[in-house]
Amino acid sequence: MWWIYALLSALFAALTAIFAKIGIKGVDTDLATAIRTVIILILAWAIALFKGTHGGISSLTKTNWTFLILSGCATGLSWICYFRALQLGKVSQVAPVDKLSVALAIALSVVFLGEPLTLKNAIGALLIIGGTIVLIF
Repeated sequence: MWWIYALLSALFAALTAIFAKIGIKGVDTDLATAIRTVIILILAWAIALFKGTHGGISSLTKTNWTFLILSGCATGLSWICYFRALQLGKVSQVAPVDKLSVALAIALSVVFLGEPLTLKNAIGALLIIGGTIVLIF
């Protein structure tokens, strides 16, 4: 079932790139990111309220809070850079280079989470890195 959500994530990420490229024309990218973030905030809270999961906020630990805040900061910085890259470059170049994050996530998961690096994951990461280099140069 995880792969269905992963494929939907990829679809929505692709739509994000297309919609953002159109939406940021003539707009400061930081302002565009701020507007997008408000929409995401409203949508995420609406889903949490609808599902009734918002009550779990009181059970979050200090570690949960710390790493959710760090994740939020990393996401925000990623979006700011992504929107700027989209404004300066073509979606067909920026979006695939942004997916270098997949190879980086594989490497970081091995280092920080102790996840095993399988041959399949290593080859996939190397192919992504190779593709990124081709797109950049």
